[in-house]
Amino acid sequence: RVLSLELNKDRDVERIHGSSINTLDIEPVEGRYMLSGGSDGDIVLYDLENLSRKPNYTCKALFSVGRSHPDVHKFSVETVQWYPHDTGMFTSSSFDKTLKIWDTNTLQPADIFHFEGTVYSHHMSPVATKHCLIAVGTKSPKVQLCDLKSGSSSHILQGHRQEVLAVSWSPRHEYILATGSADGKVKLWDVRRASGCLSTLDQHNGEKSKASSEAVNTAHNGRVNGLCYTNDGLHLLTIGTDDRMRLWNSSTGENTLVNYGKVCNESRKGLKFAVSCGCNPEFAFVPYGSTIAVYTIFTGELVTMLRGHYSTVSCCVFQPHFQELYSGSKDCNILAWIPAPRDPIPDDISEKSLPQQHLNPAYEDAWSSSDDEG
Repeated sequence: RVLSLELNKDRDVERIHGSSINTLDIEPVEGRYMLSGGSDGDIVLYDLENLSRKPNYTCKALFSVGRSHPDVHKFSVETVQWYPHDTGMFTSSSFDKTLKIWDTNTLQPADIFHFEGTVYSHHMSPVATKHCLIAVGTKSPKVQLCDLKSGSSSHILQGHRQEVLAVSWSPRHEYILATGSADGKVKLWDVRRASGCLSTLDQHNGEKSKASSEAVNTAHNGRVNGLCYTNDGLHLLTIGTDDRMRLWNSSTGENTLVNYGKVCNESRKGLKFAVSCGCNPEFAFVPYGSTIAVYTIFTGELVTMLRGHYSTVSCCVFQPHFQELYSGSKDCNILAWIPAPRDPIPDDISEKSLPQQHLNPAYEDAWSSSDDEG
């Protein structure tokens, strides 16, 4: 289904944003409601369900926090995220140096955290039961942890040299956090440890001579502006402005050396990319100019490029229940990508007699029967 993703001609997402769409998030409980955040500070909530039951329909905006709202963000919204456990709350962070915790029903902020610099990224753990910490990456090299329970942001992780562009909690261990910075480094932290980070990922796996001036571990030869764990938390994907994507073993910190080729990335800020869920093999969906590149994560193969936006794509999000993808762009549009329906095969024709060349190679039968081998 993922290999046959195409622009859905029957489904539109109501066009509300008047500026670039920077961030999307679909709530994990039902997979029905989607948030979007725009460069003008607006936040919109959509219902993705087809309530009309007609084949052609528009995903309606249920509400938006726009210019007329007293608590609207003053500048670009960079990240929106649903509270992982229910849809009664969502979070947003912005270049206006704030992180806001919203009550979905009243559309009022339940809490606002203020920072000294621009906020590039924030993330809540999808699996945490023992803490309510929101990790926040800002213009400061210090990673901030905001505690929803106490309302304080006193906890700080120190180690990066430059601004922190991307943060992501492990979906496997609730205290493990990955951070990516403009200093080219990716650090893994156990937030219970005050002593500093667990490890700094090294693209050369320690093989570079210690005498070289580059003895410092870097994950990329550029700014690291995107991070995404695979769903089992065993691997971490990172993207940098060196036009590279790397896959790391998250427990050993080893660079797996999967080669994705050139992954164009000119974003001056965080890049929001997504991974598939419940698919085998697993895929990464990466904004690539005005297209979305789809890679198989463990082989590095570029499977397809999804074309449909008129301008730079800034974010995409995967809907695992139906293997759908949504993308947001500078063209102010949100596009829905769904698996192409396969034509039903008439009963009197067996599948074997159909021409096979239209199948994507990943679908093809790779087994050999023992007769051929002898």
